[in-house]
Amino acid sequence: MSNVENVIVIGSGPSGWTASIYMARARLQPLVIAGEQAGGQLMLTTEIENFPGFPKGIYGPELMMQMRAQAERFGTRTVDQNVTRVDLSKQPFQVLVGEKEYFAKALLISTGASSIMTGVKGEQELIGRGVSTCAVCDAAFFRDKTTFVIGGGDSAMEDALALTKFAKTVTLVHRRDSFRASKIMQDRVLESPKVEVVWNSQLKEIKGTQKVESILIENTESHTVTELPAEGVFIAIGHTPATGIFKDKVQLNAKGYIVTNLGLEKESIALAQKSLEEGAVPYITRTSVDGVFAAGDVVDFKYRQAITASGYGTMAALDIEHWLENHAE
Repeated sequence: MSNVENVIVIGSGPSGWTASIYMARARLQPLVIAGEQAGGQLMLTTEIENFPGFPKGIYGPELMMQMRAQAERFGTRTVDQNVTRVDLSKQPFQVLVGEKEYFAKALLISTGASSIMTGVKGEQELIGRGVSTCAVCDAAFFRDKTTFVIGGGDSAMEDALALTKFAKTVTLVHRRDSFRASKIMQDRVLESPKVEVVWNSQLKEIKGTQKVESILIENTESHTVTELPAEGVFIAIGHTPATGIFKDKVQLNAKGYIVTNLGLEKESIALAQKSLEEGAVPYITRTSVDGVFAAGDVVDFKYRQAITASGYGTMAALDIEHWLENHAE
């Protein structure tokens, strides 16, 4: 077969572009299938202040465009369409984009994850203007402001605690009468003098013109609706990894994230052990399919930062380069 790529990258967030920069410089001529909405979650982010090398900050979409330009400068080719199906049962791996077929010796999955949104009125309209999905990223922008966190799991607890360092007030809104977060995270939040909790309540609407001005909260028992002044609303009800087309193709964990040799969860440990028993090099970004690698938020359900995604991409690129050298025809 003459039209086989060395490597195809599926996805175009920080992990995909970083991996492509490394692989292009290694003359692997990667093909990135970026998707119709390229750039990942950073395309919905305003100013980023914690990515190294940008002391004055940089807007998310601009960072993604610069990463893409850097990758393409070294020879990365890009297809701005969505992958519709993959066949990982044999090599070369088949990747379908509509009716067009692509084939690759190695594959990098970097499709990321998306925040689960509430869907209430005003949420999408005010993203980046007071509505956020990452307090660890954005808390510093809410110094001395009135903030709300929507959720009751560990992500919500982490967001609330991050905000206590900057915000004037932090209010957790949870639809039940108890949190589902781990006990230690609950204790930290409930013991914080800066955090208030509104139980048995759900977000109904986010109001504002140019920025968030107030929110409507409905009590789930009495169904009374209350309007509260707000300057920041953090949606923390979970994330969904973009792994739909990879179900039953590579191993996923219980949360739907791709399992690699990197990680302490039982699935990752078992996969790494299997690699060692088979005498294979335990590439830490390798999936359950030899020759298929994964990086970024499609793997990482803990840190979910642009810089850690880039780090994953670097490791994947080096793993793939070494893997291809060991599997040269």
